[in-house]
Amino acid sequence: MIDPTRFLDDLNRLRCFGASGVGKGVIRPAYGAADIAARQWLAEQMRAAGLRARIDAMGNVFGLADGPSILLGSHSDSQPEGGWLDGALGVIAALEVARALRAVGGPAVSVVSFQDEEGRFGVTTGSAVWSGHLDQGAADKLTDHAGQTLAEARAKMADLVTGGVDPARFTGFIEMHIEQGPTLDASGEQIGVVTDIVGIRDMKITFDGQQNHAGTTPMALRRDAFQAVSAFNTALNERLRNVVTPQTVWTIGHVSLHPNASSIVPGRAVFSMQWRDAQSDRLQRMEDIIRQTAQEVAATRGLELSFGPLLGLEPVEMDASLKAALAEAAAEVAPGKWRHMPSGALHDATNLSRLMPVAMLFVPSIRGISHAFEEDTHEEDLIAGVQVLMRAVQLLSP
Repeated sequence: MIDPTRFLDDLNRLRCFGASGVGKGVIRPAYGAADIAARQWLAEQMRAAGLRARIDAMGNVFGLADGPSILLGSHSDSQPEGGWLDGALGVIAALEVARALRAVGGPAVSVVSFQDEEGRFGVTTGSAVWSGHLDQGAADKLTDHAGQTLAEARAKMADLVTGGVDPARFTGFIEMHIEQGPTLDASGEQIGVVTDIVGIRDMKITFDGQQNHAGTTPMALRRDAFQAVSAFNTALNERLRNVVTPQTVWTIGHVSLHPNASSIVPGRAVFSMQWRDAQSDRLQRMEDIIRQTAQEVAATRGLELSFGPLLGLEPVEMDASLKAALAEAAAEVAPGKWRHMPSGALHDATNLSRLMPVAMLFVPSIRGISHAFEEDTHEEDLIAGVQVLMRAVQLLSP
């Protein structure tokens, strides 16, 4: 049986690695000191649960059962300012299910915490490399916003690496996660059984203009890189209007100006451009509009334009058998308080769908808040979620 006290205690112990000092917030970005310490602790907990701990070259941490098994887990890295449950919940829930089922003789469960799901260096980077979606050599050249390469970052974990893990040993993957949206919380429901995960595209765009004096350069003569970003954003919102749906989203989430000084016209602007939708063809149409709009803005303002690598993942439908087991378990644990629902957020399950059947379940996020220190979920909902996860694994056992 699930031990709620042990489960919640472990969640809180993991939160201590990178605790922000503000509420339950966490600062545990991939390959930082807190992240590496957390991964070492997780490997210890996996060994204590009777699993064989393995850490691969990317820093993905596995706890392996003997023989074929289902894989449960998520990630334990956080956003630069993140919440205590995003990813961490799925890892600790998996560990608790593995312990509880081992105590009663099975079925066998393996556990994973993937690295850099939050995208310091890309998009779900650790599981992308492990699944073969992203070549390790290409991944190593990716850089974070400070210019550090992935190769440099993962070298900090080199002494912990024990070797790779063959995906063929796993029969499927289930990821438990907070919803990161308001649907379940607003409806008073405890469980969401995911039907599909949206696709995503992400790339950097750079406008190069002319750095100049902010007091003496007439506005009409400026080649201001930040003004180009502003014009691009305004034009893009208008041009996407008749292409997107109410569920489509796009975001400029990071802007870096050079030289970033109050008395200098910015000569360079580098910004992130990300968009998400459930249809691959719509993602492509959005890409075309984004590139065309950036080209027109650059040409009109006399700027140079360059695009970084396009990263992304396709929309993914959840496996019917795994989804059915989660639905049956949800109906047992939370009768009348669960629903089928899509995932608007991206998850490691997308990458793993190339290798094996995958499924996901959600628990509520209070007020729909995530990627923030205020992120939280009621304890009774956390416990219900891990109970559903364990019951689903039992239902899937022959």
